[in-house]
Amino acid sequence: MALPIVELTAKIMTDERSPFWVTKKLEQMSRTEWESLCDSCGRCCLYKLEDDETGEIYYTDVGCRYLNSDSCRCSDYSQRQQLVPDCLVLDIGQPEYIRMLPNSCAYRQLYEGEPLAEWHPLISGNPNSVHEAGISIKDKYVTDDEIDTDNLEDHIIGKLD
Repeated sequence: MALPIVELTAKIMTDERSPFWVTKKLEQMSRTEWESLCDSCGRCCLYKLEDDETGEIYYTDVGCRYLNSDSCRCSDYSQRQQLVPDCLVLDIGQPEYIRMLPNSCAYRQLYEGEPLAEWHPLISGNPNSVHEAGISIKDKYVTDDEIDTDNLEDHIIGKLD
C-alpha cells in the first residue's frame, strides 16, 4: 500500500540528501516514486481534441465518468484501461503521451528538465495544495455521461501549452 503523501515526502526527505525527483530520471524511478508524481489535478482525464490540420491539441471541460470529483483521481484506477480502452496511461517508454499533458504536470516538467512547482504535493507536503492553488479541475468539469460526446467541440476550454 502506498504511503500517504505527507509520510512519503518526509521519508524521501530524510532518506536521501536530495529528493528522488531531483536525483533520478523518470525511467529510473520505482513504480511508487512514479505514481507519487501525480499531483491529482485531473487534467489528464479531460477529453482532448487534436486539430487534423495543425496538430494542435485542445482541452475540453469534459472528464471521464470514472474521475472522482473530490480527489480528481480515477475511481477505478486498476481497471481504467478495461473500462476506458483509450485511457491515457503514462509510460516513459511512450514520451509522445507526455506532450498531451499540461505544462503544470510533474511528468512533463521533469521530462523537460524543469523543477516541480511549489504547490505540488511532494513539495508542499499537502495533498490539497494542487486544489488550493487552482491547478486542478475540481468543480470545473462535466463528465462524459452528462453530455453528448459527439459535440465535444462545444466544450473546448483552451489549447495545450
